[in-house]
Amino acid sequence: MAQLAALPHTLPPYGIQAETPMNKDPLNGIRVAILATDGFEQSELTEPRRALDTAGASTEVVSPKAGRLRGWNHKDWGSEVEVDQTLEEADPKDYDALLLPGGVMNPDSLRMQPAAVAFVRSFFEAGKPVAAICHGPWTVIESGAAKGYRMTSWPSLKTDIRNGGAEWVDQEVVVDDNLVTSRKPDDLPAFNREVIKLFGSARPERRSSAAQSE
Repeated sequence: MAQLAALPHTLPPYGIQAETPMNKDPLNGIRVAILATDGFEQSELTEPRRALDTAGASTEVVSPKAGRLRGWNHKDWGSEVEVDQTLEEADPKDYDALLLPGGVMNPDSLRMQPAAVAFVRSFFEAGKPVAAICHGPWTVIESGAAKGYRMTSWPSLKTDIRNGGAEWVDQEVVVDDNLVTSRKPDDLPAFNREVIKLFGSARPERRSSAAQSE
């Protein structure tokens, strides 16, 4: 992996807002990019997306390809999802957080595509919240952003994560600054819970301010 400049490890105070227990839509106004391609693990995209949508977020599937993506459901092809924005169309600045579902084929393909890697890296450079599950951290490693983090993943990524300069631990969910990670579909309840908390810390003040000035 090419030598990359050091990335900020601490989530900057860009619109931090305390979690409000009484707020029924804690992610209202938050726009989330879900980076994926064919072979994403179905539950690792659809279940977090459902949780985010229920919490009031606006979610969009971003992919190198247009049209529809085929999910992988454990041992065979599963359902399809519609691509909302291609990588060519999507601007990371328009999103407040990033979700990286797993599946072996999905992140393995994405980490070989410079535009996808650059898209992931931009969220870390901006200190925005990122969530990755199972094999999803592959693109985080490829972007050079894993260094210094404490994180988890599917066990086979342990050496890759350590080689990327991060600390790997075997826990159902790990939150370190602006990054939340989990190991597998069985961890989704804990993963979704922490994703909602973390993504709720970043408010879209930048976009709101721009809208007010128009």
